Amino acid sequence: MNEDFDALVLAVISEIPYGQVASYSQIAELAGYPKHARHVGKACSHSHFYGDFPCHRVVNSQGRTAPDWDQQRSLLEAEGVEFKPNGCVDMRRYQWKLR
Repeated sequence: MNEDFDALVLAVISEIPYGQVASYSQIAELAGYPKHARHVGKACSHSHFYGDFPCHRVVNSQGRTAPDWDQQRSLLEAEGVEFKPNGCVDMRRYQWKLR
C-alpha cells in the first residue's frame, strides 16, 4: 500500500484501549479497507518510522501473536491480557468492541 494507508491504519491502532486487542481484519475494516488485513501487518512492521504505536495489541483473528515478535506476548500480559492454554489471546474476553 502506501504511507497514507499506513497512517490511517496506525491512527486506528492508536485507538485500541489498554488491555484489549484487535485483529488485523478488524483494523483493516475500521480503516475502510476490509480486504487488506495482510497490509495491516505490513503497516505495523513500518510503525517505528512514524512514531510510537501500540501495535502489540494487534493479533490475528484466532488471537495468535506475530510469529517473529517474542516481546508481544509479554507486552500484552503486562496490560492484563490473558492467554488460553493454546497460546492465543482469549478474543471473546479481550477483543476491542466498538460501541
